[in-house]
Amino acid sequence: MFIGAAGDPTMGFVLPVFGIQDDGEGAKGIGAVVGLRIVGQDLYRRLKQPGDTATTTETYMVRAKGATVEYLTPLADDTPALKRSMSADTPNLAAGKATERPGSFGIYVDYVGTEILAASRPIANLPWVLIRKISRDEALAATDNRLTVIMGVFIALIVIVTLAILFVWKKGASMRATQALHEAEIALERFGNMSKFMKVVTDNQPNQIVAVDENTQYTFANLPAEDEAGIPAADMMGKTMASVIGPIRAQKYADLNKDVLRDFEKASHTVVFGDEEDEEDPDGDFQVVRTYHVPLRGDRDYPPAVLMIISDITDLTREKRRGEKMMRQLTDTLVSVVDRRDPFSANHSSRVAEVARAVAHEMGLDEVDEKTVDIAGNLMNLGKIFIPEEILTKTEDLTPEERAMVGSAYLTTVDLLENVDFEGPVVETIRQFGETWDGRGPLGLKGEEIIQTARILAVANAFVGMASPRAYRGAMPFQKAADILMDDTGSRYDRKPVSALINFLENRGGTRRWAHFREAPPERVE
Repeated sequence: MFIGAAGDPTMGFVLPVFGIQDDGEGAKGIGAVVGLRIVGQDLYRRLKQPGDTATTTETYMVRAKGATVEYLTPLADDTPALKRSMSADTPNLAAGKATERPGSFGIYVDYVGTEILAASRPIANLPWVLIRKISRDEALAATDNRLTVIMGVFIALIVIVTLAILFVWKKGASMRATQALHEAEIALERFGNMSKFMKVVTDNQPNQIVAVDENTQYTFANLPAEDEAGIPAADMMGKTMASVIGPIRAQKYADLNKDVLRDFEKASHTVVFGDEEDEEDPDGDFQVVRTYHVPLRGDRDYPPAVLMIISDITDLTREKRRGEKMMRQLTDTLVSVVDRRDPFSANHSSRVAEVARAVAHEMGLDEVDEKTVDIAGNLMNLGKIFIPEEILTKTEDLTPEERAMVGSAYLTTVDLLENVDFEGPVVETIRQFGETWDGRGPLGLKGEEIIQTARILAVANAFVGMASPRAYRGAMPFQKAADILMDDTGSRYDRKPVSALINFLENRGGTRRWAHFREAPPERVE
């Protein structure tokens, strides 16, 4: 259907014409018959429903045309056929829904924006859809009237029941009010006694205990918190942490509390204030606190808050740092004893420790593991003090017995350190670093059975040994040492620390940083 040359709606027909002769392959098309005719009013009259008494009903035909919907028949607002088209994605448009899903039924809007009930049907063999619609108000008028009557009756029943309840309540209100007031007085007294009891308990704790809301305003503080702030707890209430303890401390606590309130889970943290970077100085100007955060649910009168328990562990941290510093000094002293006996192995242990720590950091291990490989690397050769100096400095090839003596020196180190209490598994790292990935080591451990720190130490020791000069050979190029380590992954070494070492060499400046490993030691002056 289209607008013809005369400006009237016109319908076109095309039928094929087949030849009569049949050559065995079937009749062939030899032409086509084209017919045109103006769409008459008899078609439009057929769209009217006989005997329909509704005033807003209408039947019309539409078709999809690209991104629009075209109305093929005259409309009730006197729009002629084929003279109106609308965007197919017009919100809830009945014609759009009908062309998208012919056969649908629902509440939509028509071409003038009126809310309607509409049903659609596809017309066979044609891209046309027939729509039958009626306004929602007319279609549901009877239902709305019934709902209005039901609602009126329901409201009347509610009013009657309410009046009855009010009457009964009024009769007993005085007695209930008196009883409720008495119970409230008892509850208030109990709450006051409980608050006093909790204040006494928290005031006698050595740790600071405070509660702050999401805006860091204080809602509770015990006596140690008062002493730390220098003002009474009553004066702290309603003030922000920044105004009481300063903006720097307050910001750190606020960031921690924000995460606690977001996840609504308990959390604990160690926070350092002051000179926190110089961990080697136990007497530096710093303060270390251990904080414990508990989220508190809010209610109608109080917003969510966080209960904070703050413990000052500065003295404990100082003692720990002193112990670590003393351990480092003792380790350096022990390492120097071995270095003096073999100039070609001088600094070997410290270099192994440096490489092992870099590899552990590259693999993302925690601080305890990094310290473990550091200490183990420094102490692993301590057992060499029992090996004769002439063997350590021998320039010819070692005999099998001498090689076995040097190779098992780390087990002597294990015996010497067996009863020393380290923070991490230092002794076990040294004990297992001679194991191989395929299980051919002295203990027979293989793969993941070997602790990770020992696997890292084995790679670092092999790399430093190959990259450093010895009495009987020169230093090996870093690339060759890395290739040998990679070739031995899966048999001697774990692939992860080897890959981490190569990445550090190539992408973290390791080649430049460790270039001095390849330098020969100065000649010893007798």
